[in-house]
Amino acid sequence: MFTCQLPDNDIVYVNMLGLYRRHQKHCPHLLKGREHLRCPCPLWVDGRMNGARINKSLGTTDWQKAQQTVRALETGANCTDIRTKVEPITLNQAWLRFMSDLDARKLDPATVRKYRLLQKQMKEYVAHKGLGFLSQLDIDTMGEFRNGWKDGALSASKKLERLRAFFRFAVKRKWITECPVSELKAPKVSLKPTMPFTHEEMGRILGAVDIYCQETPANGRENARRLRAFVLLLRYSGMRISDVVNLTSERFVGNRLFLYTQKTGVPVHIVVPEFVLRVLESTPHKSENHFFWSGVGKLESIVRSWQTRLRRLFQLAGVVKGHAHRFRDTFAVELLLTGIPIERVSILLGHQSTRVTEKHYNPWV
Repeated sequence: MFTCQLPDNDIVYVNMLGLYRRHQKHCPHLLKGREHLRCPCPLWVDGRMNGARINKSLGTTDWQKAQQTVRALETGANCTDIRTKVEPITLNQAWLRFMSDLDARKLDPATVRKYRLLQKQMKEYVAHKGLGFLSQLDIDTMGEFRNGWKDGALSASKKLERLRAFFRFAVKRKWITECPVSELKAPKVSLKPTMPFTHEEMGRILGAVDIYCQETPANGRENARRLRAFVLLLRYSGMRISDVVNLTSERFVGNRLFLYTQKTGVPVHIVVPEFVLRVLESTPHKSENHFFWSGVGKLESIVRSWQTRLRRLFQLAGVVKGHAHRFRDTFAVELLLTGIPIERVSILLGHQSTRVTEKHYNPWV
């Protein structure tokens, strides 16, 4: 039995403490009890200190580290902390607090959705490994987690950035001492220039709108009639699909369109061709102010619906690798080919810097 002197001059009597592995439900040695120590389950300490029973996780699976922690407790090195020792935080608790912080920051729903997907994948991986505490995740464990991703180079690079953001959040709150993914290298990303639609492809796409309307069932005929105006706005305004879906009539003053882009919040002022305006005016509105959705519900869900319609349209037109963003690329490239300065094109696209424009459209500058 040991004693240690606390700052308030109280004497604490410390009993011997014992180590044991608390087997996880996935551990094959679950029924063998505390006597079985040769498995990667978390280590716990059991005994009495200061007249009180202690039965806590040490937040590690390493036997040597656990022994050092117990010796420090028994010899009084941590006796001033034993009454206020905090349980190690679990991965689930850390993610709940992190997601609450994202909600408080009012991030874009699409961004939050990507973090929720990462949370789900990480929890499934950790459960499979039989781990539960944040402090149990080291660089080897997280490297193995990263190696199992099926994403492409760019998507994996973005996912790694989100993973680092999660662990930086944990480090700042002192749940862990260091970020276990800071030394993981991002995959090499080879950015190819985005390809615009050719004039021939644009002709086929617009021609396929009539076929689309004929093949669409009666309950989807209204949106099919809006498809031509939708395509022309994408092509001749350079807006992202989310901005077109969310477009309202009050954004127009004559043939001039002004809005703050959904993705970056950058103000954009665009002159829309007259023939596009005529098609838009002859198209039935979805609501009093909105052209392409009712204004009720989640914008992200409506955007996915319009992406589905565009994919069907590209199939009918025989356009390979058709994507809504290629209309934006076509808008930018056509301007550059006519000699419009890249600074002006960057403003029309709503880019925060001309370097973003150069990265995507440098071959046409």
